[in-house]
Amino acid sequence: KEARSRMAGDGEGAAAFAAAKAEWLDGSGGLPLLRWWRASGGGELLGRWDAVRAGAVAPALAAVSGACLAMSAMLLAEAVFMAAASLVRRRPERRYSAGPLGAQDGEDEERGLLGYPMVLVQIPMYNEREVYKLSIGAACGLSWPSDRVIVQVLDDSTDPTIKDLVELECKIWAKKGKNVKYEVRNNREGYKAGALKEGMLHAYVQQCDFLAVFDADFQPEPDFLMRTIPYLARNPQIALVQARWEFVNPNECLMTRIQKMTLDYHFKVEQEAGSSTFAFFGFNGTAGVWRISAIKEAGGWDDRTTVEDMDLAVRAGLKGWKFVYVGDVKVKSELPSNLKAYRRQQHRWTCGAANLFRKMGAEILLTKEVSLWWKLYLLYSFFLVRKVVAHVVPFVLYCVVIPFSVLIPEIKIPAWGVVYIPTAITVLYAVRNPSSIHFIPFWILFENVMSFHRTKATFIGLLELGSVNEWVVTEKLGSASNTKPVPQILERPRCRFWDRIEL
Repeated sequence: KEARSRMAGDGEGAAAFAAAKAEWLDGSGGLPLLRWWRASGGGELLGRWDAVRAGAVAPALAAVSGACLAMSAMLLAEAVFMAAASLVRRRPERRYSAGPLGAQDGEDEERGLLGYPMVLVQIPMYNEREVYKLSIGAACGLSWPSDRVIVQVLDDSTDPTIKDLVELECKIWAKKGKNVKYEVRNNREGYKAGALKEGMLHAYVQQCDFLAVFDADFQPEPDFLMRTIPYLARNPQIALVQARWEFVNPNECLMTRIQKMTLDYHFKVEQEAGSSTFAFFGFNGTAGVWRISAIKEAGGWDDRTTVEDMDLAVRAGLKGWKFVYVGDVKVKSELPSNLKAYRRQQHRWTCGAANLFRKMGAEILLTKEVSLWWKLYLLYSFFLVRKVVAHVVPFVLYCVVIPFSVLIPEIKIPAWGVVYIPTAITVLYAVRNPSSIHFIPFWILFENVMSFHRTKATFIGLLELGSVNEWVVTEKLGSASNTKPVPQILERPRCRFWDRIEL
């Protein structure tokens, strides 16, 4: 304080400040507690810390800071590219033939498109007590000739009561004239991928041309097949038609609102940009229709990662198949409404994508069946930037580097890396969610919290650590409306503090 007053009163401030600092370091001044700390070796410890900080900590943190700033620039460039591609896109029906099927004209007869092709609808489920009726009923209600569609329910449930209920529901629809097949396995090997793979082995599947996949909580509209199958039937180069997800419970809590914002951006921007530019994007695992011959050519379903949908899409893309995203076709689904379920879902998605990058990076680079630009897009944009950098930077830069830079004065982080780039990315994100723009501050905070879990999952996948193949089915509550089901409490559970907190 004396040094500051002298600096303000005369021109000898620097000398006064140096004298005060020397007095503080040699222990002749300061508060009693500070004098005791210096006498007990605190000054020597501080000097050692200064040496370690200047010689090791500061250079290491500076290197991490530089890498994070470079990756932030990569994220901004990717966000600008995807925003531009999604805004100038051409509608799918303008790029591909998508006329209704039938024998109304001679063209249909020449191309062999008489009537409707055979479609297999697969519904994998596991102990889905709350939603099994919704999904089976929606699949059986599709507007498609009953003799040209097979609904295959792949039930891996371990609860005998639920298995009996699901089987009974299938029999009820079979009595109504629907071709419903109820299939079970003796084990859950491969989880969802294993169920889908085994479901393809049944003899009646051989008569089918196309495959529609719906998770247990997805409820397609009756015209879903009418609006998606024509792309596949009239365009032999297309392997996959992906529809957009819609949600039945976005207003259940703040966390579901934030999830809706994130997934809306994914479909409106990421999927649309991939479809419009390179005719490739990651299959979302549900609400999509595949050409069965493309699945077979790509090698079928594989359970080597927890993202069997993305794995199949990448392998089919390497064979030269094209994908189309139809954002006008929407399928209702349910968002996880508690943090534990959402965290596990994000771990599976993030870890699986990073692990697939590890397994297929060399194969993508060495393949000769696609162009160099397509390979660069897949390796750099699809995998590196979106599946690795996008998860690592928010945590490392904003939760580690910036806080530590406050304690280490040698680190200087430019304003463009701390303010301008994050602001630009947030603005690009917000303009595609105009109805939820007032939730952007909460989205930023929530995404920073989730960045730790995603970063951990990313490194688990890249390094292939212990929980790399961890698979926990996302809990579903059957929230077909905004009303929550009333739970039946048989015994009062032990109340914990963190159970009282709900986003």
